[in-house]
Amino acid sequence: MVHQVLFIIFGLICVAGAINLLVQRHPISSALSLVVVMASLALIYLLLGAEFVAAIQVIVYAGAIMVLFVFVIMLLNAGAEERTRGSGIALFVGVPGVLVLAGMVAWLLVNSSARLGGVNIGASDFGETHAIARLLFRDFLLHFEITSVLILIAIMGAVVLGKKES
Repeated sequence: MVHQVLFIIFGLICVAGAINLLVQRHPISSALSLVVVMASLALIYLLLGAEFVAAIQVIVYAGAIMVLFVFVIMLLNAGAEERTRGSGIALFVGVPGVLVLAGMVAWLLVNSSARLGGVNIGASDFGETHAIARLLFRDFLLHFEITSVLILIAIMGAVVLGKKES
């Protein structure tokens, strides 16, 4: 019972941080909201019994990746964003799209509740170090390397964009 209450609390903190990320006008404030989201996800991983994944979430994402984001934001000297009234087409297409998507998810949850109830995380190797290493360095090695190259290209692009003309 305590785990469920904590899961709901950390889930609500995660959703509140994500909404705050979208509402903020300054990029640094958005990056800090993203740190809150990543920290609450790490706490959810702890509740699921995946201590290694929680530690990696804090060290890699909330630590290294967010330092990289803040570095790029400061390198680009990004100020507060300007708000516009928005697009009529986005409201015309977006609101019905979200309603249809929410309806489909609700229908799937109601009609397949018997199949969704049999999840047992404790019996699997979820979050164990050898399982993660096997996935990263054997099954998804190409994806892992492509992601690292894309991050390197993004850093180089930020440096080029932030370079002042002399």
